[in-house]
Parts: sequence; structure tokens; C-alpha cells
Amino acid sequence: MIRYLVRRIAGWLLMIFVATNITYFLANHYLKARSNFVGRNPPVPQDVINGTLNQYNLNDQVNIFERWWIWITGIVTRWDWGRSPVGESVNDQIGFRIWISAELVLGATIIMTLLGIALGVYTASRQYKLSDRVAQGTSIITLNIPVVVAALGIVLVAIQFNQAVGSTVFYVVGAQSDDISGFGPFLVDKAQHLILPTLVLVITGYAGTHFLQRSLLLDNINADYVRTARAKGLTKAQAVRRHALRTSLIPVATQVAFSIPALFTGAILTETIFAWEGMGRYFAKTLATNDVHGAVATAAFGALMTAIGAILSDITIVVLDPRVRVS
Repeated sequence: MIRYLVRRIAGWLLMIFVATNITYFLANHYLKARSNFVGRNPPVPQDVINGTLNQYNLNDQVNIFERWWIWITGIVTRWDWGRSPVGESVNDQIGFRIWISAELVLGATIIMTLLGIALGVYTASRQYKLSDRVAQGTSIITLNIPVVVAALGIVLVAIQFNQAVGSTVFYVVGAQSDDISGFGPFLVDKAQHLILPTLVLVITGYAGTHFLQRSLLLDNINADYVRTARAKGLTKAQAVRRHALRTSLIPVATQVAFSIPALFTGAILTETIFAWEGMGRYFAKTLATNDVHGAVATAAFGALMTAIGAILSDITIVVLDPRVRVS
């Protein structure tokens, strides 16, 4: 198992390196930091623009391979991913925003996964009954609700609730308050900020897992090995829990593992509405401001998360399926 993981990690690291360098050249082709200085009044002199861009290794008049060599050398020797066109350290921005996104994404992923799997098992065991139809109808509705609509609706409900109780129970903006001291008050404050955006991600994201789990479980409930288990004396619930569910969880676990990278950089609307300075919002900002180094660093982070998801998926398959042998 260890040798297998080492090979997988080495392969993914190589792919991350190649993908990140390709992204660097593509970003330099499409994102022009010089555009940030166009249209200013009074106009910025060209020598000032070139001096600023040279300082941050973003001058498109310098040979691309020379810029790439400075950039990759900084990463390899100092783990320095460069600076934005306004001089912000990409390392500082990524380091701060990763934890902001992790607080939101990881909790929401766990909740929506458990909810989707539980509903999938429940509805598959009660196929075509009223509870199955109600759960499916609800999931279809939530699946088609835009994130913006869900977020704004939840914000309005939270504001009305706060006004009704005469106190701020739910915060609708920001990841935390600035004037909190003490571990207990910090946890309470963090929960007050987390509940609403987490609720948005869960409501709009659990349905995919629900439908996938239900479909896979229905395929396995009638399989020969499940019927054999029931013929040996197991009840339907026991046969489903011990045999059918274990097999049907494998594709679900794979989907969830690969969805984590997309959530980290894809929760742009949720982070924007609730004013969370996470990776999704940062990625949109780098594209809007022609921040080559920030965009490449975000893409590299996404590739790293994809690699972690793939490795977690492999481990999960080995754990769930005893037929899988790691050579």
C-alpha cells in the first residue's frame, strides 16, 4: 500500500508541475498586467509602467522564457509564487484565503455528503413510496435553485429572524468578527458566521449525491449477492447495510473526493454574497486584475486538491472493496 501511494503521489506531483507551467504560459498570453495602467487620467508614463512591471516580473515586453525562469526559480529556491501587479504577495494571499475557504468548504462537504447518502439509502429502500417521491421532488427543486437565489432567500430569512428576536443570531457578511477574545466566544462567533453560507452550499449541493446514491443502491439491492444474503437469513435492512451499500458507496466516494477542488475555487457566488475572502473570490479577482502569478498559484492549488482527491478516492476504494488488490 505504501509503495502504491508513493508511486501515485510521485505521478501526481509530476502532473501538477507540468500543468502549472503550462498554465503560466497560458496566463501570460491572455492576462496582460499592462492593461491595469491603460485609461488612467493623468496617463502613466511608459517608463513608470515598465519599471513597476519589471519589479514584479510582469513586463510583457521581456522575453516570456526569461520571466518564466525567474518565476520558477523563485518557487523552487524560496517557495515564492510572485507578486500581483500592485505588489501584493501571492503567498500571503493564498495562505490567508485557503483557511477561509477550508472553514466553509470542508464542513459543507461533509454535511451535504452525509445528507445525500442518507437520503439516497432511505429513498432507495422505499422506492416509489410517498416518502421517496417527496424526497425526490424536494431534491429536484433544490438542485435547480440558483445559488444566488438560495443565498439571498436565506439572508432575508436570517435578517427577519434577527429582528424578531432582537439580537444578531446569524451574521450575513464576513467570516468572523474583529473584536472577539476568548476561545468560547470565538467558536460561537465563528458558528454565527458559518451557518448561513454553509446552509446555502448544502441546500444547493446535496441533491447530486442523493440521486447518485439512490440510483446505485437500487442497482445493487436486486443483485445476486444481496438476494443470497437475504436467503441466508438477513433482513432487507441488514442485507442493504452490510452488502449493497458498501458496493454502491464506491462511486459516491469517488465523486465526493473529486468535488472538493471545485468547491474550493468554485464557491465564488457564495463567498461574494457573504463577503468571505476565500479562494473562489480570489480566483475571480486575479482574472479581473490581470494577476498572472495569482491566477497560476490558484490553478496550482486546484491541481493539488485534485491530486489529494484522487488519492483519497483510491484509498476509499481499497477500504470499501475487498476485491481490489494493491500490487
